[in-house]
This record gives sequence, C-alpha cells and structure tokens, in this order.
Amino acid sequence: MRDSSQLKQPRVSLNTGPRLAFARFLAELLDQRFRIPGTSIRIGLDPIIGLIPGIGDTFANLAGSAILFIGAKFNLPKVVLLRMALNIAINTLIGAIPFFGDLFSIWFRSNVRNVQLLERYASQQRQSAAISDWLFVFAVIGGLLLLLIAALTGLGWLIQHLMNF
Repeated sequence: MRDSSQLKQPRVSLNTGPRLAFARFLAELLDQRFRIPGTSIRIGLDPIIGLIPGIGDTFANLAGSAILFIGAKFNLPKVVLLRMALNIAINTLIGAIPFFGDLFSIWFRSNVRNVQLLERYASQQRQSAAISDWLFVFAVIGGLLLLLIAALTGLGWLIQHLMNF
C-alpha cells in the first residue's frame, strides 16, 4: 500500500480545461465546421485550404499539430502521442495527392480523431512529463515535417516531369 505522498495528481478537468476546449475548437474548425448544402456532409478548413497546391496541406497539418502539442501538455502516453502523429502523417501523405487527398481529408478527419484520443486519455492520472516525452514529441513533429517536405518535393518532381511530356 502506498502512502498519500506517492499518489499521482489528477489532471485538469475535461469540462473546464481551456487547452481541451481549444483542441475541440481547432478540430471542429479544421474538420467539420461547414455543412455542404443539401447534404449531411460536414467539412472544415483542412480540405478547403488543402486545395491550394503545396502550402494548403502544410498549413492545415501544422495547425492540426497543435492538438498533438496539447496532448503532450496533458502528459499523454507516448504510444497515444505516436498514434496522434500517425493520424497527422496519414492525412499529410494522402492529402498531398491533388483532389483525392482533399476527399480523403473529408472522410478521415484526423483532427477529430486526435481530439477523441486526447479526451479518452487526458482524464487518466499520470506523472508529469519527462524531458524524454518532450523530445519524443519534437522528434515526431520533425519527422512529420520531413515527411511533408518529401511529399511536396515528390509532387513537384512529378508535376515537372508531366509538364515535359
């Protein structure tokens, strides 16, 4: 049996945490803010600005990375942070494909998925994040940025070679 000094401290309440409220707002804005008239399909800014070649997907996924940072602030387990990062990576890679990627973003909703993970695990008690947790998060985001640069470079190369035909 542990004494009370070794018990873990609870996290911020899910109902009152301003970080969680911001994450919810950001996910809703990026993935489901607007309804397509005459349908029940909801879209956000992610697929809309993703239509801008090159920079649209970059800005949308960088904004979505803020949810990953919030997850790190809530001291989520590394495996959950990795899962959130993979959602962003999948959205980045497939989102780089013109038109199809934007349709995929409407369906996949990586930011909503990440907020659901955040809500599920943020209420669990855990000790403060160690420096290794932060290094892990920065390494994952750095890897995502490199992945995005590689995808955009490959897309540029493909367009250049198609123009030469």
